[in-house]
Amino acid sequence: MKKVSSVEEYIEVNSQFSEEINILRNIIIKTPLEETVKWSMPTYCLNGKNVLGIGAFKHHFCIWFHQGVFLNDKHQLLYNAQEEKTKAMRQMRFNKREDINEMAVLAYIKEAIENQRMGKELKPQRQIKPIVLPEELKVTFNKDPRLERAFKAFSLSHQREYCNYIIEAKREATKLRRLEKIIPMIVNGSGLNDKYKKS
Repeated sequence: MKKVSSVEEYIEVNSQFSEEINILRNIIIKTPLEETVKWSMPTYCLNGKNVLGIGAFKHHFCIWFHQGVFLNDKHQLLYNAQEEKTKAMRQMRFNKREDINEMAVLAYIKEAIENQRMGKELKPQRQIKPIVLPEELKVTFNKDPRLERAFKAFSLSHQREYCNYIIEAKREATKLRRLEKIIPMIVNGSGLNDKYKKS
């Protein structure tokens, strides 16, 4: 996608749908939304928060509603473009100018603005990566359940630090040296990097 710095430039670059994008733009600018360009696409915000964007692609053009999951969608115009990935965003897709029902589009936009004013927001959830227990630590835990209990008493971030400390060593001898070093620290309930953290 070509980097653009203005909505006019975006419309010019996407000439196959320039008239249609202008129609959508003219509907949107009747509302209190502020026009800007983000991710090289026309984006419309309320008090700095993204509400919607418009885009043109090879065979269609669309409106992206950033928190579209909260829209009533009484005309069944919205769908999730990436079912597995996208939680909040919904797309209103058009193939030709005649597909644009201006009154319906404006109603959806007004509802999106109202939802933003009410603070309706589905925030992306942080994916917590599972902890990979190094083989050397597994073997040691099998021999010493007390050590395993002490390890499991740590927060996940501390457990991850210890595991990565061993995994990141290239040679087996280094891994075993590191394991020997951390065993008393685990037993004493000390985090790997506690001495570097301010009290």
